[in-house]
Amino acid sequence: MMAADKDALICDLAETYGVFDFRALPVPLLATLASGLRDDSRIKMRMANAKASQDTFLLAAAVDALNLLVWSKTKDASKGRNRPKSIVQAISEEKVTTDDVVKFRSANDFNAAWARLSGGG
Repeated sequence: MMAADKDALICDLAETYGVFDFRALPVPLLATLASGLRDDSRIKMRMANAKASQDTFLLAAAVDALNLLVWSKTKDASKGRNRPKSIVQAISEEKVTTDDVVKFRSANDFNAAWARLSGGG
């Protein structure tokens, strides 16, 4: 934990246990206290590479479900337009870039590009 984010561990120990000088503690006690930190502590979130706590994900999922339910009763939903964006997806996913997306106007254009890329002509 110290190697991952020493400052986060220090903050969590101070907040949870009132320990401001972790060097004064024996290593086994420090390890016990560190492992006893709550799951949404700074250091455990960092170690799990979590972007948000489980509570935040559950709340976002509830809002997403409610948004979808309300949207499903609109005229836009019957035409498949303006679907609400997912908060859970916004929290959990990495930013996706579309720089390498290629579009084709027809199947013939696709086949010609495929032939060039695969060495077929």
